[in-house]
Amino acid sequence: MSSTMFWAEVDADGRLVLSPDVAARFRLTPGSRLAFSENGGGLRLHRPVSQLTKIYIEPSSLCNLDCRTCIRNVWDEPLDIMTQATFDRIMAGLAEFSPPPTIFFGGLGEPLTHPSLVDWVATAKAAGARAELITNGTMLTERMSRRLIEAGLDVLWVSLDGATPESYADVRLGASLPKVLANIRQFNALRPNRHDPAPELGLAFVAMQRNIADLPAIMDIAKQVGASRLSVSNVLPYTANMESEILYARVLNNSTRQPSKYAPHLSLPKMNPNSQLGQLLGQIMERGWVLNFAGGGLAASNTCPFIEDGTLAIGWDGSVSPCLPLLHNHSNVLDERRRVSRRYIVGNVADQSLPHIWTLPEHVAFRQKVQAFDFAPCVFCGGCELSKTNETDCLGSSFPTCGGCLWAQGVIQCP
Repeated sequence: MSSTMFWAEVDADGRLVLSPDVAARFRLTPGSRLAFSENGGGLRLHRPVSQLTKIYIEPSSLCNLDCRTCIRNVWDEPLDIMTQATFDRIMAGLAEFSPPPTIFFGGLGEPLTHPSLVDWVATAKAAGARAELITNGTMLTERMSRRLIEAGLDVLWVSLDGATPESYADVRLGASLPKVLANIRQFNALRPNRHDPAPELGLAFVAMQRNIADLPAIMDIAKQVGASRLSVSNVLPYTANMESEILYARVLNNSTRQPSKYAPHLSLPKMNPNSQLGQLLGQIMERGWVLNFAGGGLAASNTCPFIEDGTLAIGWDGSVSPCLPLLHNHSNVLDERRRVSRRYIVGNVADQSLPHIWTLPEHVAFRQKVQAFDFAPCVFCGGCELSKTNETDCLGSSFPTCGGCLWAQGVIQCP
């Protein structure tokens, strides 16, 4: 997709003036505060932290599978589904945002285990919101597919972590690839037959040593089943044995052990992505250099995708967090050390309205801090005792600290 050029002008008082149509396109209202940061020789304009554009709703923390990559391998939290009263409170708060944010039904459970899921998609659409859903595909029956399409779902994401029955079953224990693919093809066939079918269909692939060779075949599958999107993420190693599966050690553990803003930068032109170049780039990164390519660099460092995209997450119990990684207590392995992350809950929709929680001073202040990313470089340093939790860091940051978050380093991503 090509980028669109937008224009602004600086008035006599040094103020940046946007045209009304540009302001409306990006939901900028009078009084919005926008942050700028240097981006090479230019400037990057950041979304105002006051702008809510997407809500992750966790309908259920239950799941019908047992996957190697799952947080449940280190999780000790109650399992349940969201009540109708909690969802109604979310929708009541949604009505106070204009335009309404996108509703993404996901989280750490399988959404289709919730009996009211399809009705909730329809409710979100009736409220004027865009609706997306991610599923493991095992419960995507013909009846479920028809109902989701009729409810007006905008995007269906299906997690697919292997391209052969053997590699798929090796990751997603308890599931069958042929059955899931049959479900996806059936869903595709049921979509209105036109050039731009709806809902859109996307595949989500978690890449690791044991399945990365399947990626080209996953791309072929995406084309065969009519998927227009493919989201690839690295694996987050919740257990020690999963650390051997990571594909990003060279990116994080370079010889200088310094965060990218302190490391030397190498500017490269566009080149053929052959194996020789790949080996060379690996050697460059091992020497601690940051690579910048003409026409676009590597994924941004020290940039939280949740804050930048104006999102928040709501758990099955109504708890509200600024992002999915902080919605639940969990631990993961970071550079051979275990890091414990305590959940950060800013409110609960059962007690407070959604607009009130969004505008709480401490919630706004946290989003501003994350946008500035004023945290110690826990991902890149050698690892002190403080880096083992998100309670504080060596810069004196208060809970929760985000210096050890792999989402903010472009390593882990969510659809």
